Amino acid sequence: MNSVAIIGTGLIGASFGLALRKAGFDGAIAGVSSEAATSAAVAAGAIDRGAPLGEAVAQADLVFLSQTIGRILDTLRHLDPLVRPGALVTDAGSTKGDIVDAALQNVSRCQFLGGHPMAGKEKRGAAAADPDLFRGCTWVLTPAEPAELSTAAAAGFVAWLRRIGAHPVAMEPAEHDRVVSYTSHLAQMASTALAATVAESVRPEDLCAAGSGLTDMTRLALSSYDLWRDILATNAPEIERALAVYIQKLEHMRENLRTRQLQQEFERGAAVAGRLRRTV
Repeated sequence: MNSVAIIGTGLIGASFGLALRKAGFDGAIAGVSSEAATSAAVAAGAIDRGAPLGEAVAQADLVFLSQTIGRILDTLRHLDPLVRPGALVTDAGSTKGDIVDAALQNVSRCQFLGGHPMAGKEKRGAAAADPDLFRGCTWVLTPAEPAELSTAAAAGFVAWLRRIGAHPVAMEPAEHDRVVSYTSHLAQMASTALAATVAESVRPEDLCAAGSGLTDMTRLALSSYDLWRDILATNAPEIERALAVYIQKLEHMRENLRTRQLQQEFERGAAVAGRLRRTV
């Protein structure tokens, strides 16, 4: 891999560029975004220069789409005439079904391999980029067919993911969307709902009585709706199912506040929380 084009030089895209540099990549890295975003990414050392889409991808061995989901889908509709045959196109979208389908319909001159790094921050932009953002994190790959992971381009990309400290894991696109509706999207919705409930029920001056638990539980509520709008829209059926299960669990807990049935829920919850902390 000698040349990379990062389409979308915000937090994830700029962090990927920084991670490649830290891992020893010495090839060219071009960025495609707004003038302000590419300038910030250049200043951070994440890319060498900003460029128009066609110029950036024409010679790139790897094209990394790190935009919002809606913009990834739009880019995929226009990318095929511009890419170099033999290149690998991948993405960092938080849902995979629509993206993989769009790639199958629109990308034919080179390989597409869906991806989702399970990493991020509440802050946005290249100024918040971190070369270690992906270290120790799962990077889900969602090939349309298992054989797509065996190509030379995919193997080279996976090798670089390991060099930046990520842990590649393969999932079918539909299974990815089902799983992350619980492991990621439900967490965001629960955090936002909790913060909104507190906002509607407690005066701002009474937040002085809040402990660290509320701060921990509402961390994700700092996330931008602009980022989450496309995620919710493209995985709505799975998120609806996850929310229904969660609401049912909350109803069960509400109905058993005075019984010992909640002991099992506390124990089950503590087991999952403990396992998560052993794997991060």
